Amino acid sequence: MALAGALALPTQAQSLQDLYQSAKAFDATYQAAKAQADATRAKGEQARAGILPTVGLAAAVNRVNVGSDVATFEKSYGNQNIALNASQPLWRPANRATADQGQKQVELAQVQLQSAGQDLIVRVSQAYFDVLAAQDSLSFVRAQKAAVTEQLASAKRNFEVGTATITDTREAQARFDLVLAQEIAAENDVHVKRLALDQLTGQPGANPHPVVTPLHLPTVLPTDVNAWVNQAEDMHPAVQQARLGLEVAQLETRKAQAGSGPTLDLNGSYNITQNNGSSSATLDYRTNVASLGLSLNLPLFAGYAIQNRIKEALALEEKSRSDLDIARRGVAQATRAAFFGVQSGHGQVKALEAAETSSQSSLDANKLGYQVGVRIAIDVLNAQSQLFDTKAKLAKARYDVLVGGLKLRQANGSLKEDDLATVNALLAK
Repeated sequence: MALAGALALPTQAQSLQDLYQSAKAFDATYQAAKAQADATRAKGEQARAGILPTVGLAAAVNRVNVGSDVATFEKSYGNQNIALNASQPLWRPANRATADQGQKQVELAQVQLQSAGQDLIVRVSQAYFDVLAAQDSLSFVRAQKAAVTEQLASAKRNFEVGTATITDTREAQARFDLVLAQEIAAENDVHVKRLALDQLTGQPGANPHPVVTPLHLPTVLPTDVNAWVNQAEDMHPAVQQARLGLEVAQLETRKAQAGSGPTLDLNGSYNITQNNGSSSATLDYRTNVASLGLSLNLPLFAGYAIQNRIKEALALEEKSRSDLDIARRGVAQATRAAFFGVQSGHGQVKALEAAETSSQSSLDANKLGYQVGVRIAIDVLNAQSQLFDTKAKLAKARYDVLVGGLKLRQANGSLKEDDLATVNALLAK
């Protein structure tokens, strides 16, 4: 009985932050970006190998057996060898540039993961409020269905007593059939939106908290769009990636230019050989050989490969500089568009709030007019449709403003997990 009672309980609602944490551990796109970032970090550390010493150990065992048809000529001998070799680059500018590129790749991996995290915040928030908007639409359609049902019953009664024509009944019946079809579509939309949220968060039957009522939308601060744009030029992941790409290209140019310069390495080895006789002697002996030296290499001519490699690197560096300009302009444009979109959303909410009040007054007036005979059923039905349509648009506009605030921060690169707390505070507990 206890188990049956527990299964009968409704699903506990989750907040936006709860579902985001679930998505962070479940979403395949974010997990792939995280794994890619880890791989890039490891690859970046590999680039340091060119400036660090290398040490190798080698060992060998040889055995020779010599036989002949003369018994006294049979001989067996061999040797054992072990060698320790080490090398330390002293002057290799290309290797140093490669190591610096590796560090830039590590920074780039962190920026890419940051971008993936911001994208996940927006995707979860969008899916969260899509469910709420679909639920609100279904609620308004059902409320309209109840109102139309009442209007249909009234029209039938009035027709039966002879105070109204059959036209009112048929108009109410047609509107009822239309609302019934809208209810089916709204139910399906709720189901689809819930499935999308479940797939994103890994929480079957996710049940988002509704927003508090009355809802006071937060103001966008700062109110100057240029402040948002200036902030984007410094911290947006796309700009940071383009800037790091330019720095990597500049290091690649240094590597190409270093190809025509000398390199200097410090080499050392220690070799131990144990000989067990030879073909001409039977005496065992051991040799120890230690060596230490400098290796200088200066390329003189490589078929113009180095010169053309420098030209290629310079051209790619210029391309990276242009890519940085493109990223800055694109981010600035996206930030301005997101900022004005949120500002426009606030204006739409205020206008729709006024429209909701006017639509309610219009419905009340039409109902009264219908009762006294100066309005017909279709007037009441139209006023009802207008009211519930306005309510649905108002709810959707409010959700768009909340998500738009997060998209604005994503557009200028300042979006963080803490920003979810501001939106989460507007949800009913």
